[in-house]
Amino acid sequence: MIELYQFEQCPYSRKVREKLTELHLDWVARSAPKGSPQRQKLIELGGKDQVPFLYDPEKGIKLYESDAIIAYLEKEYGNAA
Repeated sequence: MIELYQFEQCPYSRKVREKLTELHLDWVARSAPKGSPQRQKLIELGGKDQVPFLYDPEKGIKLYESDAIIAYLEKEYGNAA
């Protein structure tokens, strides 16, 4: 299942959440505010202290940057909706 490490008030995270919902994908939100255990997991998985971060374990994909994440989702899952 796709994991989105994000921060609720982050506008870039919101863009990615909206795209995941629009594509009707199964995904889980991992709230990762600074100093949280999820933030440490995010750094361990991706290597940077930055949100949004998308991890697609089925495809082995790890991405930062909302526009790059959205482009990936549209390419990989755009026809699934």
